[in-house]
Amino acid sequence: MRWCIYFDTKMNKPYRFLLFIFYFLLFSFAAAIVPEEKTKKSDEQIHLLHSDVLYKSWQDPSADVLVGHVRLYHDGVYLNCDSARFYKQENSFDAFGHVKMVQGDTVTLTSDTLFYDGYDMKARARGHCILIDKKTKLVTENLDYDRIYNVGMYLYGGTLYDGDNVLVSDWGQLTTTTHEAFFTDNVVLTNPKFKLVTDTLYYYTNTEVARIVTPSNIISDDGTFIYGIRGDYNTKTGEAFLLDRSYIIKDMRKVVGDSLHTNEETGFSEAFWNAVITDEENDCMLTGNYCSYDDKTGTAIATDSAVVYEYSQPPDTLYLHGDTLKMFTFNMNTDSVYRDLHAYHKVRFYRRDVQGVCDSMVTHELDSCTYMYGQPIIWNEQQQVFGEEIRIYNNDSTIDWMHIINQAMTIEKLDSASYNQVASKEMFSYFVAGQIDHNIARGNVFVDYFMDEEDGNRIGMNYSESTELYLYMKNKKVDKIWMPAATGTVYPELMIPAEKRYLQNFAWFDYIRPLDKHDIFKWRGKDEKNILKKTEPRKVPLQKLDNLKLKKDKKPEEVKTDTVSGENVILQQLETLQ
Repeated sequence: MRWCIYFDTKMNKPYRFLLFIFYFLLFSFAAAIVPEEKTKKSDEQIHLLHSDVLYKSWQDPSADVLVGHVRLYHDGVYLNCDSARFYKQENSFDAFGHVKMVQGDTVTLTSDTLFYDGYDMKARARGHCILIDKKTKLVTENLDYDRIYNVGMYLYGGTLYDGDNVLVSDWGQLTTTTHEAFFTDNVVLTNPKFKLVTDTLYYYTNTEVARIVTPSNIISDDGTFIYGIRGDYNTKTGEAFLLDRSYIIKDMRKVVGDSLHTNEETGFSEAFWNAVITDEENDCMLTGNYCSYDDKTGTAIATDSAVVYEYSQPPDTLYLHGDTLKMFTFNMNTDSVYRDLHAYHKVRFYRRDVQGVCDSMVTHELDSCTYMYGQPIIWNEQQQVFGEEIRIYNNDSTIDWMHIINQAMTIEKLDSASYNQVASKEMFSYFVAGQIDHNIARGNVFVDYFMDEEDGNRIGMNYSESTELYLYMKNKKVDKIWMPAATGTVYPELMIPAEKRYLQNFAWFDYIRPLDKHDIFKWRGKDEKNILKKTEPRKVPLQKLDNLKLKKDKKPEEVKTDTVSGENVILQQLETLQ
């Protein structure tokens, strides 16, 4: 017959004691109804090997009184003591004074007194009890030892010493064959490197692994704090495998997940499913179904629904998503520490005042600049900006200005058919209080600007071409435009040519724009016709040998000067070499 007992670790001690008494009576009743041959554990008799004095007690005629250098043997166990009462018929004895029981070459039990039942192979030791199994030592005042299962159990406080680990609890037991120890009530595991506090704990002496089954706190000497609910903790290496939303905290950073793996020696932590890395020092948070953090290099990674939360400007939190997010730390443990964030691919971000998309992004904390690559677009209210590359410069987590490089275009939506537009080779947008204040465009500038009267009536559209433009905003709308020498035409509202109404590369990407913090996970790319073709820088044309010889025969004044390519300079250098 096999019985299983499950104790509720949160139960009050008086109730737990009553439950223990209940099971004790239940086992006693079960033992009474089991046939006698099944309850007998050993048929071997206890043998008296030596005693200086042996006599019968008139007070207890069934006992042989043994005095002086008493030595007994039973089924592989030797016992030494100062004196004993030996009950041959009952196959048991009471031992007193310097009691020492030795089982094989591994297990030793010492105490002040000990009762031993040879049939059940159980011992009850009292007073200064020490159970030693190889390198493991269990110390308590009251110990019951079952030789059938090789289990030593105490009920009123005990301490286990195992290498560098010291475990203290109100109740516990040690199984020498399986090397498993079980502790409950006020459990404290102390190690030179850490301290573990819990209510219930399993511990394995052969591996020095602690198995956590209830909420537990692990405080390391370097300030690392681990909260574990269920899992294993290797006390030698500091490696932990934890479940049930356990977490680790160090240097104002917290790593949590449905399951967690951490190694204090390597400083590497991994969290799986609903994983979160919180950096309170920098007011940011990294989430994903997989997150990792390297404490020695300061590198954090998030994938699978990865999001970085930047909440330094409450209540406007920035939510940024990418297939993979990586955060790197430089100059760790110095006053000049700084971090970089890399996001790729299919990057989308949302904040109430600004939204954006691109293929990849890099943020450098050192120069407060964010670089957006791969068809980047940024929206602010009814303003849309895009180009081949966008650089965003921040001031205290707020956009200060932007640099749009190559095929730059800014668009302001007026209504479903009318848009103020500026296109140029590069563009600079400056912000005040989170809103675009003015734009500067340089190189091949094209402008579509709708003019309104003070009463709001539309006058027409001004189409202009120039080399430079300054556009100023007021109340989130275009207020005035300044250009140097420019050519252009003003078209009445009803006479705007179709080919002039929208500049080249015009597109209003409302179908791509992130709508809220949940929409950042839904990637929507540009239509094929609106994808920007990356421009290649113009290269100096390579010269053929025949052309060089032909031009060499000409007079210097006959050589044409190509101010763009600098061709004449190259020819003159070649002629000098020849």
